[in-house]
Amino acid sequence: MSNVVALVYYGGMTVLFFFWAYGIVSFVLDVKNKLIPGIRDYREGRKQLKAQAEEEEERESRERQLY
Repeated sequence: MSNVVALVYYGGMTVLFFFWAYGIVSFVLDVKNKLIPGIRDYREGRKQLKAQAEEEEERESRERQLY
């Protein structure tokens, strides 16, 4: 009886460890493949918006100087 309890206990712990490790690996891959590229795209988009705003400001400044 004691051997069966120990076998069930260690078997259960092994299964739980597998799902725990799988969760950690999935989280790391999600961060690597989704979160980091998303942040990178966001930052590039902000830089593009800033550059467009600067171009617009320069264009408006030149137009004001012409008139």
